[in-house]
Order: sequence, then C-alpha cells, then structure tokens
Amino acid sequence: MVATSGGAGQGPLAGLRVVELAGMGPGPYCCMLLADMGADVIRVDRAAAVGKGQEIDRLLNRSRRTIAVDLKHPDGVETVLRLGDRADVLVEGYRPGVAERLGVGPDVVRARNPRLVYGRMTGWGQDGPYAQQPGHDINYIALSGVLDAIGPHERPVPPLNLVGDFGGGGAVLALGLVSAVYEAGRSGQGQVVDASMLEGAAQLATAIIGMGHEGAWAPDREVNILDGGAPYYRVYETSDDRFVSVGAVEPQFYAALVGGLGLDVDELPDQNDQRHWPAVRERFAAIFRTRTRDDWCARLEPLGACFAPVLSFAEAPHHPQLQARGAYVELEGRPVPAPAPRFSRTPARIGAPAADPGSHTDEVLADWGVAADEVARLRASGAVA
Repeated sequence: MVATSGGAGQGPLAGLRVVELAGMGPGPYCCMLLADMGADVIRVDRAAAVGKGQEIDRLLNRSRRTIAVDLKHPDGVETVLRLGDRADVLVEGYRPGVAERLGVGPDVVRARNPRLVYGRMTGWGQDGPYAQQPGHDINYIALSGVLDAIGPHERPVPPLNLVGDFGGGGAVLALGLVSAVYEAGRSGQGQVVDASMLEGAAQLATAIIGMGHEGAWAPDREVNILDGGAPYYRVYETSDDRFVSVGAVEPQFYAALVGGLGLDVDELPDQNDQRHWPAVRERFAAIFRTRTRDDWCARLEPLGACFAPVLSFAEAPHHPQLQARGAYVELEGRPVPAPAPRFSRTPARIGAPAADPGSHTDEVLADWGVAADEVARLRASGAVA
C-alpha cells in the first residue's frame, strides 16, 4: 500500500530522525531506503530551489518532508545545526571539505550532539590523491577494477550506474548508518561514516576477486563462467529480436537446458571444458534464434533450466511472479519497485511522492522545536524559504 502523506512511517526504523542535505543519486537513494523503512527523513533543499519543482531524482526523493534553507546565510546554517541537535543521523554528499566550509561539517555538528551519526557520501573518499577530483559512477567502477570485468570481449560496458552510485554507494552508506546507530545505542556516542562509491564498488566484487585468487577467474572478458563466456550463463537473442537469459550452472539444470533445446547432453562436450565454449555458444545461439522469446518461455520455464526472459522496465511489473509478490506498487499513477526487503511484523512502505523543495519548512521546523515567531523571522531574513 502507498501512503498518502509524508513524514515518519511505521517500519523497522520508525522513530529514527534523519537530516539529509540535498544531493543527487546515491545520497537520495540511501535516504529513500531509510525513509521507506520508517525513518523521519527531513530533506534540506536549497532556498534557491523553491518553485522549481522536483525533476532529477524525483522518485528517489519520495517518502520525506522538505525544508528550504540558504546555507550561505548564517541563520540558515544555524537552522541546520538546530535540526542536527535533535537528529540521530545527518547525511551529506558534498565533495570533501564543502560541508566544513559551509559550517555544517561533522566536528561542528557532533560537538553539539555527540550521539549523532554523520554520514558522508563521496565518489573517491574523504582523502587520497583523487579526493578532490570530479567523477561519476563510470569513473569509480573503472578505478575499482569492476568495469574492466563487465561487457563483451571487445570492450567494457557500464552496467548503468547501479554498481557505484546505488549498490556500492547509497546501499553501503545505508548499512553503515544503521550499523553506527545500533552501536551508538550501546555506547552513547555517534561517529562519522565515510562511504565512497569507489570502495563500495570494489567490495561488491569480493566474490569475483576471490575467484581470481583461486585461479577460477581469468582477467579477460567473456571467457569466465559468470561474464557470458560460458554457454550456459549467457543472454541469447530470439527470433523476434528479443532476448532470454540462461544461468544453468549446476549439472542438473544444464541437462534440463540442453534437453529443452532439443539436444542430448551426452553428445556435447563436457559442460566446463572451456576449449569448446565458443562452439557450444554458437550452437545454442542458432537454436535460440529459431523461436520467439515467449515460445522459449513456454518451452523452458517448466523444465527448471534456470531460465528467464529478459524483460524491459515497462514489462517487468506485469510479470506473474512480480505481481504475485507485489514487487511493484503504484505511485502517482505509475508502477514503482516496492520497498525491499520484507519484514513480517514491521513492514516497510512508500510514503508520499516527492514534495517540491521547501514544501514543509514551517511544519518541520515546528515539529523540531522552532517557535512560530522564530520561523517567521527566519523567513523574513531569507534564511529559510
């Protein structure tokens, strides 16, 4: 179910207070995860953004209230610090040193509230020779070694911006924040959580790196079990110019796949004889091109062959498995992924759609202990909007 109002929810993080200094990509994703889990996340937008609506990261900015603050105004800085006095977590995604120059760095915030957990999201990390360099997901996963392993033999292909920004960035930061809050509950002391997309992306590749250490992963692309090299772990084109995926790693699933293709597993080379992989891939590809994607679904799905059609984002919400699980919910008349994972007693939920910057300035400041006459003064001075 989609809620009709923002603010704190009833999920497992209900009661957690988070201040989010507005950014893009991984920071909003991290705070979306926290908000979907019930945290009361207050997004601090720029005063200059008022009246300009929500465009970039609109879906990621759901489930939370927003205030608009001028961080170049001393009273605006003080307003954020006052929110930090009552918060459990503060999240920022500026380049290293920017928060300090604005007057809202961890030393200042935590001197006023020692229990606060201060989350920092950067591409390269807070220090090191690249710390001040600009960059995006593709750059972070390139330096981590991850990008080199993804794509066909001819060249690496970026996997959207899922590995650095969201997996290695926002999701890792969310785990770090929840871990630090748990520890603060025992020690009474917060701390700084320094998350970088570079290091998070590298961490996501731990299993593959381990396979390399054991000699089970070659440095070339499209020659390994999980990178499209194996004929049984690959995407194939169908006769209607669509695609299907197979992941028949285990022998019994491989036998089911081979049988579904009309072949005899005993007449093929050994499944893991890499010398024959190119020829077997070509043979499988030729067979897959003889039927439509839906024909292959009807033929292979009942066999337990580790098979699935390659669906588009538009198709996925309508698949029976995703529908049976309620994996998509409706928000503003459109299907969006439901919160994950699931909780048996304190379910997560999506709150209201993203609000325009500053929509809740008066409401939030009142809720967080700022008197009405003080709010009026802040408005008049331009510190908040």
